[in-house]
Amino acid sequence: VAAQKCRKRKLNAILNLEEDVCNLQTQKESLKKEHSQCSKSINQIKQKLNNLYHDIFSRLRDDQGRPVNPHQYVIHCSSNGSVFIVPKHLAKSEQKQDNRKEQKQK
Repeated sequence: VAAQKCRKRKLNAILNLEEDVCNLQTQKESLKKEHSQCSKSINQIKQKLNNLYHDIFSRLRDDQGRPVNPHQYVIHCSSNGSVFIVPKHLAKSEQKQDNRKEQKQK
């Protein structure tokens, strides 16, 4: 009788594990689909942002009325919501300073 109960518990444990495996496989497939959808959304947002960036730069003009070169300038958004056009070399140096501050805080 003890051996029978032991075998029954073992079979129940195996069945439970098999059920867990099936549930995990279903969850894995669901997560793969979700990941794929998120990747597509991210790529669409990146494309829209890139289009917006080019649209903004196509409309910008310097003091003499010449188009602003997007290869020399970047759009910089400050924490208070202000937007500036900054030369790339200045933006890179600011970014390095921000990275240093973040590392020191850690």
